[in-house]
Amino acid sequence: MIYIKTKQKISRMDQFLRIKNLTNNINRNSEVIREDETLLLVLDMQEKLISNIKGNELLIFNIKKLIKTCNLLNVPIAITEQNPLKLGKTLDSILERKEYPKFEKMEFSCVKNNNFVEYINKYNFKNIIVCGIESHICILQTSIELLVEGFNILIPRDAIGSRNEIDNDIAFLRLISSGAIASTTESLICELCKTSSRKEFKDISKILKNSFSN
Repeated sequence: MIYIKTKQKISRMDQFLRIKNLTNNINRNSEVIREDETLLLVLDMQEKLISNIKGNELLIFNIKKLIKTCNLLNVPIAITEQNPLKLGKTLDSILERKEYPKFEKMEFSCVKNNNFVEYINKYNFKNIIVCGIESHICILQTSIELLVEGFNILIPRDAIGSRNEIDNDIAFLRLISSGAIASTTESLICELCKTSSRKEFKDISKILKNSFSN
């Protein structure tokens, strides 16, 4: 039981942190991520799913920027497909003729896939950047179960999507309140790169400068 003095003033933020028990998550997530401890996980960017996603062109654009950055910086990338026999394969524009570890699933959470669990344990990842679709189903369930297992989960707000805006918004709020780290595509690209002095920065800079209007 928690006792509070009647005269003590408690801010709304303090109340929020106590109710959501986020203090430990804030301390745990306060470090800048390292590329050699990080996985980019691209969920279910499939032919029959993407057409109904709100803002799908911008979503694809941002995910491709993350993929290009991770390829430049040697950050591992993994792909999942939900029931591919019915929903189709991953978009060619996402893969761009490259081969990535791919995990087919029927369950909404990737953590229910034993091959995926063996993969993330084998490489001892600490941080997992989760992007793709749909925010309120597979991304939500996968991220929450990975958080329970002790992984740092980073969610680029502009690289996740759902068919309905309300589902996307509420899913993002729940993810952050559960301990995931809110971010954006550009912020994560710079966090992985860290310095303009590295040899890859020239190409990273081109990725950053490439705008959706182009």
